[in-house]
Amino acid sequence: MYLSERLQALRKAKKLSQGDVEKRTGLLRCYVSRVENGHTVPSLETLEKFARAYEVPLYQIFYEGDEAPKAEVPSHHESNGDWASLGKGFRTFRKIRQVATSLNARDRKLILSFAELLGRRKRSSN
Repeated sequence: MYLSERLQALRKAKKLSQGDVEKRTGLLRCYVSRVENGHTVPSLETLEKFARAYEVPLYQIFYEGDEAPKAEVPSHHESNGDWASLGKGFRTFRKIRQVATSLNARDRKLILSFAELLGRRKRSSN
């Protein structure tokens, strides 16, 4: 089920109108409609507003089960065969992840474009 369909289903299950959601979240009714029809992708902050309006935990927007999904976080000692699973690669990836959170959108796009270019270059040389 898509996010838009899930939000609409939750709203209808709670017997709320889009106007009710507007009052509870502070979001415009036309925005709620655009999200529910899949024309707009809401931010995580906006999804938190929807969850509060529907009086459900945030995970229920993404998950249809009755119980919270079990977190499957691999330990840093488990190796799944990639370079970032163990040792120096793991430490490097952790540092990259920490730094990436402070980048603005333009810088992130530049770095991802560069990485994509390097990936293409490496594949073509093989």
